[in-house]
Amino acid sequence: MEFPFSIVLASSSPRRIELIKMLGINLIVEPTHVNEDYPKHLSPYNVSVFLAEKKMHAAALNFKPETVLITADTVVGFNNKVYNKPDSPEDAFQMLTELSGNTHEVHTSVCIKSKLDSTTITDTARVTFTNLSPSEIEYYLTTCKPFDKAGSYGVQDWLGLCCIKQIEGNFYTVMGLPVYKLYEKLKSINSVWF
Repeated sequence: MEFPFSIVLASSSPRRIELIKMLGINLIVEPTHVNEDYPKHLSPYNVSVFLAEKKMHAAALNFKPETVLITADTVVGFNNKVYNKPDSPEDAFQMLTELSGNTHEVHTSVCIKSKLDSTTITDTARVTFTNLSPSEIEYYLTTCKPFDKAGSYGVQDWLGLCCIKQIEGNFYTVMGLPVYKLYEKLKSINSVWF
């Protein structure tokens, strides 16, 4: 669907770029890099909101009123602990060991800024892993190198194919963008743009 405004994604995430392009939207990619520190008292849900909004504050410095600006962040939460991008292969191994055989939550927050307003939407999905053996974790980390992903895994790659038992919620939220919620917001902006 075509919109009367340009859409700017302030992210270099290949997954988010791919998903927005799948909507048939011409996309301008202008990555914004921010320090992803957050207050340690926040819940995993609120960390995703905080980081998406932090990215928006940085990206909005270059906001143009003829555009719609999008930022996003995905956080994995388990037992109220935040599993963000791993610091090292050892950290990734530890994360996947802790998530193995358990159900965790994936929170993806998206900030959308237009000349009309600025809003944050968040979607949550619950993901259940099978029991992962140490050799399966090692194989996955060696072959897929998921070190740029929250929780140290990508739902769309080997681990998702072989070791995810169940997803309650939206697959694309786990992948990093609740596309259906973003599309609904873009349609609402479109209806009142002029």
